[in-house]
Amino acid sequence: MKFFILSGSHRQEAQTLKVAKYVQAVLAREHPGAETHLCSLSGNPLPLWDETSGGAPDVLWDPISAELKAADALVIVTPEWGGMATPGVKNFLLNCTADEIGHKPGLIVTVSAGRGGTYPVAELRMSGTKNNRLVWIPEHVIIQHVEQTLGAPDGTADLGKEDATQRKRLRYALRLLEEYGKALQQVRVSGVIDLKAFPSGM
Repeated sequence: MKFFILSGSHRQEAQTLKVAKYVQAVLAREHPGAETHLCSLSGNPLPLWDETSGGAPDVLWDPISAELKAADALVIVTPEWGGMATPGVKNFLLNCTADEIGHKPGLIVTVSAGRGGTYPVAELRMSGTKNNRLVWIPEHVIIQHVEQTLGAPDGTADLGKEDATQRKRLRYALRLLEEYGKALQQVRVSGVIDLKAFPSGM
């Protein structure tokens, strides 16, 4: 099983990347045989999508595309900025095609410095998958007080019970994602999918 992990913050030193690396470590440690690829949007490496240009330049997108095609499941990690997912995450999903991520399961993980994190979940469930056919699983994870959880880099104490609960919920969601990954493999090889007749979602 191969997992593609997106760290969706544009910042150079991002707490979101810490969370994405934690996800990668959990998959490596607790999911026998799992392979991972972590893609970070730090520094905003992809230009804005434009339908006339066909998306990001091949030199930038082709390596990402190859990893997406090889993946069985995706984890999208985004901070909440102004009550929204980052522009980079939405831009990334605009670049993705159904050939790359169609009918593959995705787990939403949001990040907040405080008690936020819910709005990007609603936003991503509502949009971003119409044409690329990514399938969000029903479970999602919100990492709150991120600077003090999942191993605070400044050495401060974790938030005890809350931190333990977030770790437990994240590990549960990743186990569930793996099972969805196995199940949706059957959908993709079923012969039912017809992207030639129906290239765009409704």
